[in-house]
Amino acid sequence: MGPIAFMRHVQFKPKLRDNKPNLLEGFSLKNFRHIPKPDKSEYPAYSHIYFDLLNDDDSVLSLLYENAFKLRKFIYSLPEDMLTFRYASGKWTIKEILVHLIDDERIFAYRALRYARNDNTPLHGFDQDNYANYSQANNRSLESIFEEYQSVRNSTILLFQYLPEEALLRRGAGLDEHNNIINERTVRALAYHIAGHELRHIKIIKERYLNLTIENEII
Repeated sequence: MGPIAFMRHVQFKPKLRDNKPNLLEGFSLKNFRHIPKPDKSEYPAYSHIYFDLLNDDDSVLSLLYENAFKLRKFIYSLPEDMLTFRYASGKWTIKEILVHLIDDERIFAYRALRYARNDNTPLHGFDQDNYANYSQANNRSLESIFEEYQSVRNSTILLFQYLPEEALLRRGAGLDEHNNIINERTVRALAYHIAGHELRHIKIIKERYLNLTIENEII
């Protein structure tokens, strides 16, 4: 059943009420540092799908901060049953996407820390589908997911805010299943990856789960 048929025939539960305070509201940092957008030599070619969604205004940390509020507001506007809907067999639910965003952000922020501290030991990637399968995201409350999401986002912003300037251009790479070195990135490219990766998944939710057309800003 496609998203349109699903929306027509399922009796949705009422939308969830967002009663918990947003943890980011207490964030004291107001003047985010400007981090120039990386050029194409600073990230693998496939990552253009994330970087193409980002502006060249050097405001990636402000974007990470603001989009945390916007994403929460958007998700809480959806009917509860939509959060565990799959638009096709084998596709993730929206709850699984949210937990995937948390996992990905944690892993790429960890990579940024390693590279920033001049530790360029190649790191293995992760099987995102395996992570999603074992996350049990659909058994979690939305409140618990966003509590974790917001904590991770605060940590990510603070990490990049206070790194030494010279650390932003340090590099590191990954390893494939055969231990070949792949996917070299700079530290600042990892910040932009996190922001662009989130936007891409929001775009997918709107287009494939909700059958919406995005004309201007994604969120």
